[in-house]
Amino acid sequence: MDFNVTILGYNSAVPTAHSHPTAQLVDVKGTTLLIDCGEGTQIQIRKSKTKFSKLNQIFISHLHGDHVFGLVGLISTLQLLGRNKSLEIFGPVGIKNFINHQLSLTNAYQNFELIFHELNSDVSELIFENKKLKVYTIPLRHRFYCNGFLIQEKEGLRHLNMQAILQIPEIETCDYYKIKQGFDFVRANGEVIPCAKLTFPPEPARSYAFCSDTMYHPAIVPIIENVDLLYHEATFSKALKNLAKKTGHSTAEQAAQIAKQAQVSKLIIGHFSNRYKNPQVLLDEAKEIFAETYLPKTLESISIPQKKR
Repeated sequence: MDFNVTILGYNSAVPTAHSHPTAQLVDVKGTTLLIDCGEGTQIQIRKSKTKFSKLNQIFISHLHGDHVFGLVGLISTLQLLGRNKSLEIFGPVGIKNFINHQLSLTNAYQNFELIFHELNSDVSELIFENKKLKVYTIPLRHRFYCNGFLIQEKEGLRHLNMQAILQIPEIETCDYYKIKQGFDFVRANGEVIPCAKLTFPPEPARSYAFCSDTMYHPAIVPIIENVDLLYHEATFSKALKNLAKKTGHSTAEQAAQIAKQAQVSKLIIGHFSNRYKNPQVLLDEAKEIFAETYLPKTLESISIPQKKR
């Protein structure tokens, strides 16, 4: 349960009484990331019982209101709560001016630093890294500049092969951690014992890809290939394929085609048009192409299980 995606909101532009605009929390081994921040996101964070103090990085896909209108409210709340730790915000060029202008006009006092990372590249790039994970952009095709985000867990420590280790009396308990890190062991006589002979590989790293908003864009397939979980917008049914293309969105069928081509393990579809009172029709359409497709549930926490080699 140490790699989780919590759905705070998944609706398209207009919120409903039972669904909220796009926002997600991604927690990887204690590092919590916020992806998109539609209207009301801070209320959803409260409902999820996530502490605001855990948020240090926020990633905004694009500057349409249903993905960013909740951000200045969240920042204002953090200020009122006395936050003094800096906050990193990753988003398209213009997001710094967008946020600072609102804070200035509302005379909001600034008691912590906002660090903006403005994005404009049309190729995938590494934008954030710590000891636990990496975040890459996924260039999407919307009505204007938009990125998805690929979150990759870093591999953990190797596992000790105690049967092999006990055959070498020179190896002491204090040596175990370096060996687990991947270092070879050097005996007193200079003989090098390869780490691979003393350990087993770590569990495979896990990954999550967030793709909203975008029209059908197969160019992203190599970037998201084999991810454990994919969230992909599915605003319309295939009957409205032309409208999807015109507005820079995808159909449920197209989202499933991307998942199938990328050979992902599981697909969550979202960002449904309000014309669909029951998104089951979109789920059924997607499952015809990709069986492991699911609908999101507000405040649902989806765990990406640890894989075994």
